[in-house]
Amino acid sequence: MPTLTRGSGPRVPTSLTDPDRDCPFCPRLAEFRSEVRAREPGWFNAPVPSFGGADASLLIVGLAPGLQGANRTGRPFTGDYAGDLLYATLIDYGFAQGHYQARPDDGLQLIDCRISNAVRCVPPQNKPLPLEINTCRRFLIATIEAMPKLRAIVLLGRIAHDSTLKALGLRAAQAPFGHGAVHDAGRLRLYDSYHCSRYNTNTGVLTPKMFRDVFARVRTDLDT
Repeated sequence: MPTLTRGSGPRVPTSLTDPDRDCPFCPRLAEFRSEVRAREPGWFNAPVPSFGGADASLLIVGLAPGLQGANRTGRPFTGDYAGDLLYATLIDYGFAQGHYQARPDDGLQLIDCRISNAVRCVPPQNKPLPLEINTCRRFLIATIEAMPKLRAIVLLGRIAHDSTLKALGLRAAQAPFGHGAVHDAGRLRLYDSYHCSRYNTNTGVLTPKMFRDVFARVRTDLDT
């Protein structure tokens, strides 16, 4: 079976795009996951798998599951404000259809789009450590390599940007992060955006228009 050759940690089969439910690779995250499982046994409380088909042209990479968002519901960007803005934007630009109701059984479907995270487990205070980002990159690499039709990647925030560059074997100087920046990476095109978190929108770092403009550019480029 083909194996990955980039990234840190042991080689992982390219088909292994999502961690096991009890993934042990990051001890701090595993311990936090166990604590939350004991406190909230009805929540998902596991590494959150990617959402959307592997045959998509667009991949969206976020930071990590939110404690009461994806960690609770089991679907990326589902159950917190970031999902409200993301999924409304995806629907408007034809990358999703249905009605987002902040739960995984709302029937929302992605169209030619997949959503994943740089770190698959919820970190304390929403802040993964550099070692955890590096360790989890094996799954980001596998996700990218399992998408044969992939043409565009939207990177939500600097951590997603930096980890994806490393996954692709690119140096930071080749593609510096900046909201609205677009970088060519071989057959792929990378689109930077500030993360669609409530903090960023409440402070004006990111407005809905700024966010929509990123996806308008992606839509135009994919349709060309």
